[in-house]
Amino acid sequence: MRRVLALSLLLATALVGAGPAAAITNGTADGTRHPNVGGLVSATQYSDGTWLYCSGTLISPTVFLTAAHCGEEGERVGVTFDTAYQDGDKVYYGTFHADSAYPGTSADSHDIAVVVLDRAVKGITPALLPAADSLSRLPSDQKFTSVGYGAYEVTNSPGGHQYLYDDVRMVATGTLNAINKTWLRISMNASTGNGGTCYGDSGGPNFLGSTDIVAAITITGDAVCRSTNVDYRLDTLSARAFLSRYVVLP
Repeated sequence: MRRVLALSLLLATALVGAGPAAAITNGTADGTRHPNVGGLVSATQYSDGTWLYCSGTLISPTVFLTAAHCGEEGERVGVTFDTAYQDGDKVYYGTFHADSAYPGTSADSHDIAVVVLDRAVKGITPALLPAADSLSRLPSDQKFTSVGYGAYEVTNSPGGHQYLYDDVRMVATGTLNAINKTWLRISMNASTGNGGTCYGDSGGPNFLGSTDIVAAITITGDAVCRSTNVDYRLDTLSARAFLSRYVVLP
């Protein structure tokens, strides 16, 4: 797979019974709706001409939230906030820091990381984080807004499934499917009017409804990006313990 995979196949199977996923499908171009959502820029161009491999969110002027599986501790990485990235566009550089407990277990993967940027991002308002344990009693019809730079379409060709990318920030809305102590599962079934994530959206935000609160970050899902978006909750004790090292929590 050309984009970063969410977790090991073993953990993905334990979570959703299928291969890992991480792109916005059945969605639309985000434009300027979520300027605090960015993408991690690869040092080398992919064969299809694209550059971005994971997504994330600015949560303070100097802190970019993403997934632990998107990088290595201490790695130097670049972040763009362009709505449609092209080589040569503005990139902010920083240092990647992952939760030291990653990869954890299926109960709590600790798949969370930040990029501490070398300089503050100006002109972009950071997203908000949820209060402690604020997601435990969500209604069954709760909506989420998923944003990221991943694959926008999955095609089925004689050679197998093809994942199409264009480095455009996309957005889709899904409905709560299930919740446990560390995970949110969001329906992205197009037949029920939902959309969701795919490869390349790893680390990207799932906003609570139409708010600017990042409820969870995209981690995995079904292999062909049609059914379920599986996300790491940010209101838990473990997520907050990691985040509190970098930002002030609500």
